[in-house]
Amino acid sequence: MTLRVGIDLDGVLADFRSAFRTMASTVLGGELAGYEEELTSSEIERVWRAIASTPNWWVSVRPHEPEQIARLFQLARDKHWEIVFLTKRPPSGGDAVQYQTQWWLEQQGFLLPAVVTVPGSRGELANALRLDILIDDLFVNCAEVVGASTTKALLLLRAGEPEAVRDHALARGIGVVSTLQEAFDVLERLHQILPGRRGRLLRLTDWFGTRRPVPPLQPREPRPSLAIPSSPPSAATSAAPQSSNKPPG
Repeated sequence: MTLRVGIDLDGVLADFRSAFRTMASTVLGGELAGYEEELTSSEIERVWRAIASTPNWWVSVRPHEPEQIARLFQLARDKHWEIVFLTKRPPSGGDAVQYQTQWWLEQQGFLLPAVVTVPGSRGELANALRLDILIDDLFVNCAEVVGASTTKALLLLRAGEPEAVRDHALARGIGVVSTLQEAFDVLERLHQILPGRRGRLLRLTDWFGTRRPVPPLQPREPRPSLAIPSSPPSAATSAAPQSSNKPPG
C-alpha cells in the first residue's frame, strides 16, 4: 500500500528558528534569546532583507534530528511511501528555493526529494495531492488541513511550546508528537492500520493505541434505565407470556 505523506520543512525537519536568530544577531548586533519576540517589525524586515540577499541561505539551516531524515528515506523506499515536502520559504539569493531545499534534503540523506513550494491553502494542496497525512509544526496549518480535506494531521510540538496548544489540537482530532522519531513511528503505525480505512472514519486514536471493543447490545438483557422489582412476581404474572406488551385481541 502506498502511504502519501506531506511534511513541512521549517520547524519540522529544519531548525529555522536558530538560523533566523543567528542572522538577526549578525544584522542587528548582540545576542538574541528568542526567535522574533524581542524584535520590532522593522527589525524583522531588516533580517528578511538580509536573507533575501544572501546566496543560498536556505542550505545553511541546520536540521532537527538529522538521523531521522535518513531514516525517513529508508522507510519510504522499503514501504513504497510517497513523500512530498512542503514549504512557504521566501526567496534568498542564489538558486531557487525549491532547488536549495532539494539540495539540503539530499545532504541530510533523502535522495531525489519531491519539494512543493506552497503559495496558498494547505487544505487545498492536501486535497490535490491526495495526502493521507500531513506533519507540520503549526496548529493553524493542521487545523486547515483536517477542516478542508480527509487528510489526517500530526502536529509536531517541540519542548517549550504551550501545553494549551497540545490540548487544543487533540480536541480537534489532530495527533501531537514532540520529536521526528515519534512522528515517523506514527507513520509506521499508520502504514499497518490504513489499508481499507482511508477517509474520515479513521480516527487518530487508532494511531496511538487500540480501544476496548464495545459489546453489542443484547435485547433480552435488563435495560439499565428500568428498575428491577424487589419482590418476585405473582403466580398470575409468572404465567403470563413474556411478550406482555401486545394489547389484548
